[in-house]
Amino acid sequence: MKQITLKDSFSVNGKGLHTGMVINAEFLPAPDNHGYKVQRTDIEGEPVIDAVAENVVSTERGTVISRGEVSVSTIEHALAALYAAGIDNVLIRVNGPEIPILDGSAREFCDKIAEVGTVEQNDEKDYYIVKQKIEVRDEQTGASIVVLPDKDFSVDVMIQFDSPVLPNQFASLDSMTDFGTEIGSSRTFVFVREIEPLVKANLIKGGDLDNAVVIYDKEMDQEQLDALADMMGVDHKEVSEFGYIQATPLRWANEPARHKLMDVMGDLALIGRPLKGKVIATRPGHTINTAFSKKIRKELKRQDVQAPLYDPNKKPVLDNNQIRQFLPHRYPFLLVDKIIEVGENYIVGVKNITANEPFFPGHFPQEPVLPGVLQIEAMAQTGGLLVLNGLDEPERYSTYFMKIDNVKFRNKVVPGDTLIFHVSFMTELRRGCAMMKGYAFVGEKIVSECEFMAQIIKNK
Repeated sequence: MKQITLKDSFSVNGKGLHTGMVINAEFLPAPDNHGYKVQRTDIEGEPVIDAVAENVVSTERGTVISRGEVSVSTIEHALAALYAAGIDNVLIRVNGPEIPILDGSAREFCDKIAEVGTVEQNDEKDYYIVKQKIEVRDEQTGASIVVLPDKDFSVDVMIQFDSPVLPNQFASLDSMTDFGTEIGSSRTFVFVREIEPLVKANLIKGGDLDNAVVIYDKEMDQEQLDALADMMGVDHKEVSEFGYIQATPLRWANEPARHKLMDVMGDLALIGRPLKGKVIATRPGHTINTAFSKKIRKELKRQDVQAPLYDPNKKPVLDNNQIRQFLPHRYPFLLVDKIIEVGENYIVGVKNITANEPFFPGHFPQEPVLPGVLQIEAMAQTGGLLVLNGLDEPERYSTYFMKIDNVKFRNKVVPGDTLIFHVSFMTELRRGCAMMKGYAFVGEKIVSECEFMAQIIKNK
């Protein structure tokens, strides 16, 4: 799939939850591989902050990202709407320290995205594919995020509070297409008993009964309630029994759980890549959510490219006999066994390493190791298949090495290993020459990588 951005820009305007300021946020299309970035237009130099997990500096009543002394808060609702719409690249220009709270949900963001539409870009989406169970836990709070392998993205959320009004709730999202109707309109929530400390901490100057679900679950006399209303600058409200006291009724019986699910998605957007896996969140909050995203970001920094997903039971795109129709190589120099995936700009190949390879008796007799130069040759053959696959009558052409750069060998390859090659175009094919980047993996680890140029020449 291709990366996606907005077809046109849009703006939202409203109060900030924390500051109470009237703020405008403009969402603009952005180029390939831009990601999500937030720009503070009210500060000299208009600094830009990357919306990624390592830039999170606070998670109290919202997610706050920072670059140096400049920060932006309450980003999670907007990011959840962008993430659910499959949008990869957006610049958010905001003239204040937070994104407007609006009605406490992501509904307006979803509506605006649907109104302006989206457009495909040139580069491929770069998914983070969950291949084994990943877990982050907070033993003190009982919060956890568990993600399991799955072919698509889905979320289950369970929340639990010591409250007679909101004890336990569950919400789920199985398809991103349902986000706008099932999750996006769910509002943030607050307990009346929390309001006074939040006001004193300057965290909800813009909060009111129109932009949050408000839960009354601990008895207070009317004087206390009136004093809280005065602190918030809202009208007095008489409350005689426990329940929900916001201006409008609940949109769903489990609206708080749905909102927590939305927060999870907004914080997962800070990974910087769409995720493929099943997310199970228990008692989630911004702290545990962003801790999970930070864990994935560390993995991405450790290894730039994730190993391709290899299912040995799946029928190959090209088997060994079909590869022979494309490449002139034969024993002992045909070093690609099968092709398992081909995209517009990339290809994935497989080479099974056995003890019977002809080079092992001399390299080395007591410790057989696959020569690094043959790993590069195998990558080049895989790249040749990528080039030839796009030609008419590919059997009439051959590809030849012209240049090799930035070669790195990271781990040994030995008998019994299965090599997975991922080769992609670095530039468009020009005058019969292709610049390509290749990686070789064993399991999840990169064993070698290189950049190379190949020329396509018609056979005589």
